[in-house]
Amino acid sequence: MDSQRNILLIALMFVSFMLYLNWTEATNPQPQGQGVTQQAQHSGDVPASSDASQPLTQDAVSNKLITIKSDVLTLTVDTQGGDILRAELNNYDAEFDSVDKFVMLKNQPDHVFVAQSGLIGPDGIDTLDGRAQFSANGTDFVMADGQDELRVPLTLVKDGITFTKTFVLKRDNYAVDVDYTVDNQSGKAATVQMYAQLKQNLLDDGGSLTMPTYRGGVYSADDAKYEKYSFDDMKDRNLNLTIANQGWAGMMQHYFVAAWIPHSEGEANLYTRTSNGQGFIGVRYPTTTVAAGSTAQLDATLWVGPKLQDKMAEVAPNLNLTVDYGWLWFIASPLHWLLSTIHGFVGNWGVAIIILTFIVRGVMYPLTKAQYTSMAKMRMLQPKLAEMRERIGDDRQRMSQEMMELYKKEKVNPLGGCLPLLLQMPIFIALYWALMESVELRHAPFMLWIQDLSAPDPYYVLPLLMGASMFLIQKMSPSTITDPMQQKIMNFMPVMFTVFFLWFPAGLVLYWLVSNVVTLIQQTMIYRALEKKGLHSRT
Repeated sequence: MDSQRNILLIALMFVSFMLYLNWTEATNPQPQGQGVTQQAQHSGDVPASSDASQPLTQDAVSNKLITIKSDVLTLTVDTQGGDILRAELNNYDAEFDSVDKFVMLKNQPDHVFVAQSGLIGPDGIDTLDGRAQFSANGTDFVMADGQDELRVPLTLVKDGITFTKTFVLKRDNYAVDVDYTVDNQSGKAATVQMYAQLKQNLLDDGGSLTMPTYRGGVYSADDAKYEKYSFDDMKDRNLNLTIANQGWAGMMQHYFVAAWIPHSEGEANLYTRTSNGQGFIGVRYPTTTVAAGSTAQLDATLWVGPKLQDKMAEVAPNLNLTVDYGWLWFIASPLHWLLSTIHGFVGNWGVAIIILTFIVRGVMYPLTKAQYTSMAKMRMLQPKLAEMRERIGDDRQRMSQEMMELYKKEKVNPLGGCLPLLLQMPIFIALYWALMESVELRHAPFMLWIQDLSAPDPYYVLPLLMGASMFLIQKMSPSTITDPMQQKIMNFMPVMFTVFFLWFPAGLVLYWLVSNVVTLIQQTMIYRALEKKGLHSRT
């Protein structure tokens, strides 16, 4: 069996599968943050209380905006409806080395992405005729130094009922509590129903082949811990699920996610719908009846920020799964934990990647040794196999039998050079996703000219070094290929991989380069040991 040819095929299948799998789910990468004008327009879309698939729309214009700022978030809220029109992440730059901060939620003519919530029903304040117009005691609310919690109430009195919508921001926390208090002094029972939803343009599919990302809906329900529901899915059919226990509805993009987590008593409804070129995903609470002279509270939590696994897991079950490692999550998740742990000691994500690579390659050393030992033994058997082919001729059955007898006699496994490589592939793919999905690597510097590990190497130094190291590995490996065409393909493989990696994020290329360097070191050690036993020949 030709081990080198199998390695080539496996490598090509690996790259093709990885890129194709991601490309089929890729959508547009996140637009960069921009400002929102004071004359902000937004669509006050209200879900019907009887059927979530029938949107009620009311376009409203409001210039009564307030700003709520914590240490990590700056929110712009429209007092008409109390919707969050803008969410700026104070600790994340819009672009590398930019003075502007990343804006996740926005209300712009070319891109609408807002978080809405309201009260509908017979005595609700959000109807076809318009959204609730709240009043606030000021326009700018800032969390003071030493303050752990900032509460901003908006109030409205209607027909003897006082509605208070309170935004609660906590220090170092991207979870925003939105609480409704209904104080019914109308003299009769009042019936309301809370909803919370996200609205965004129905974006076309796109993305980068070497940096595939997903932008679209996601949700968690009783029978599904984590599911994607793309904009195309929303256009095809409306999602309509019942949440009896715990769940949430959100929209995510690379590195960031916004999600509503309901806190309802009783079953809630999770829905999607589309209207006017925009997609909606949200949760609708069961109807609440507030007796005369009593008070009721309805609340939800909005996560709006980076995909920080530990913190998201504290906010809602399965919300951390939006850090999507794909089908190899059970390998990628501990690798990410190990990478984060190493970073806690060294303080540099590039150095952490290098150390992680050495650890992973060290753990896989027995497989690597078995792989190259098997390849070397197969190389030593080539003269005997050639003599066997000349003697037997075209009798394939006899050739196969005698080959198996030779392998058994020489204690050689013809698949020994391939199986270890196949076992390593899941680890390679998992590491790819662990690095791809780590928001910690976004705009993270390494050293010298590599100042953003999430962006391609601006001078292509790392990809070229990676290609050169791959070429050296190929030259050092024992080859049984005699066909000129196959030799040309093998010689072209480092070039092909180098071209692929020119546009890969620097963090991924750094991992692959260091992995190749470790492989070269391990090869040298293995081959020296084999030469002492007389098993290795490079000629």
